[in-house]
This record gives sequence, C-alpha cells and structure tokens, in this order.
Amino acid sequence: MLVGMLIGDVLGVAVGVDANVGGVGFAMILLVVATDRLRKRGLFPKPTEQGVLFWSALYIPIVIAMASTQNVAEAIGGGPMAAIAGLGALAAGAALVPVIARIGGQSEPLPAMTEEEKQEA
Repeated sequence: MLVGMLIGDVLGVAVGVDANVGGVGFAMILLVVATDRLRKRGLFPKPTEQGVLFWSALYIPIVIAMASTQNVAEAIGGGPMAAIAGLGALAAGAALVPVIARIGGQSEPLPAMTEEEKQEA
C-alpha cells in the first residue's frame, strides 16, 4: 500500500496535480503481482490467500463508492484533463482485456445446467 501511494504521489507531481493519482490502484496491482508470484513459488500460506481474496473482493465496491462521491460535472467544467484521463483509463482497460484473459491458461468448461437449475434461473 505504501509503495502504491508513493507511486501515486510521484505521478501526481509529474502531471502537476497536488493530489495522489491512482495510488490505491497501483497498490492493488502490486498486490496482484506479488500474490501471483508467491503462489507460483508455493510461498503463499492458505490463510493469507483467503485474507487477500477477501480484501480483493471488497476493493471494487469501495472504489465505486469513492468515485460516486466525486462531482463529475465540476471535474469536467474544470478543464479537459478529467475527460482525457477518463478516456485514457478506458483505452488502457480495453487494451488490457486480452492480456488479462491469457492469465491462468485454459480450464474445463462448466457442465450443462440440470433441469432443476434451469427452472431456478
């Protein structure tokens, strides 16, 4: 978390903004990379893995809640930087979809739904 926040602060200074730019996001990316490497080497205890999965599941709702409190109209009115940053994030996210899809390799397809499951749906 501290490294992510440091990266966000440095990025904020680099773009001339007096704020942390994406520090929590960088921290989450570092967490994903670190846990993946530890898991591949067999150095990731099961209780720790469960804790990381718990906090990872909370990450997206927390970020959405944080973003919903921001005044988007004011940000857009303040200049084109907000729109450029949003479009840049959208483009980067779209570009990373194939990369993320390749992580983990192929898996078995899900079994067909039973009649009971079809009725529940």
